[in-house]
Amino acid sequence: MEIRKRTEEIEKNILSSRASLSSESKGRRRPEELCPIRTEFQRDRDRIVHCKSFRRLKHKTQVFLAPEGDHYRTRLTHTMEVSQISRSIARALLLNEDLTEAIALGHDLGHTPFGHIGENALSKFLGGEFRHNIQSLRVVDELEYGGKGLNLTWEVRNGILTHTGDEKPETLEGEIVRIADRIAYINHDIDDAIRAEIISEADLPRDPISRLGSYQNKRIDYLVRDTITNSFDSDSIKMSRDTWELMDQLRNYLFENVYIGSVAKTEEDKAVRVLESLASYYLENPQELPPEYQAACYEELPVRVCDYVAGMTDRYALMKYKQIFLPRSWLVE
Repeated sequence: MEIRKRTEEIEKNILSSRASLSSESKGRRRPEELCPIRTEFQRDRDRIVHCKSFRRLKHKTQVFLAPEGDHYRTRLTHTMEVSQISRSIARALLLNEDLTEAIALGHDLGHTPFGHIGENALSKFLGGEFRHNIQSLRVVDELEYGGKGLNLTWEVRNGILTHTGDEKPETLEGEIVRIADRIAYINHDIDDAIRAEIISEADLPRDPISRLGSYQNKRIDYLVRDTITNSFDSDSIKMSRDTWELMDQLRNYLFENVYIGSVAKTEEDKAVRVLESLASYYLENPQELPPEYQAACYEELPVRVCDYVAGMTDRYALMKYKQIFLPRSWLVE
């Protein structure tokens, strides 16, 4: 018996009737022969982990631009924390852990350098809003593997697209990632902000801290437990209203004291200038784009330019800016 078929049988026998079964996936954009070992969702997880966009996440900003310290979150460590929280919830609810993990690992592949400010910087070149969830789907559909994309399943693609924004996921596994993303970033951003001495524990709003917990691990445990309790045998993934409001208080506090106007954001204008300058340069000099972004049949030039700039890591964007716009030292022999 093929290992994949055995795993598919285990899913049918063990998982909730509300779970997405890998054997019942809606399929890929391009049909492929099934793997004898891995299920379809396991293959998607592995494709994401091995792609270039995933590796670049380790050098992309989460919140703090170019932090002087090894313990601040990057986009990659954020992704891993979302994956861990998502898998814990999925396992407890007997939902498909492989699908949940694949969505979590792929949800931020389209993020720009320098965090969310990069989205704003590139939007002006597109004539519309640059949204990282849409770009993440574009990465896995069109940009990876030299324009072939990863050819992921419909369920993973839907979860990546809907992990944020107004459109809701079509699977419970996608809903898990959507809520796990918020649990993760609220708590690790508090932790990073305290480490950076932008805020202190004493500054945090008392009501949510006293009830959810003083430490990150306690708060995450509380939020995960509440989600599991309120989602068991339910057609949706949710927290209790009271707990959601407590978490929202922490999120609002972060927006007021960390995300907007704090010392951590003082370099953002420079970062925006870097990205806008790079995009403008490549619009004026498309021949300088890498070959895979020059094909006329690929997309209109502004889209190709934003694809290239959005895919850069923080340090690569700075290196290209220095290379293009700053004078180089020279030596006369």
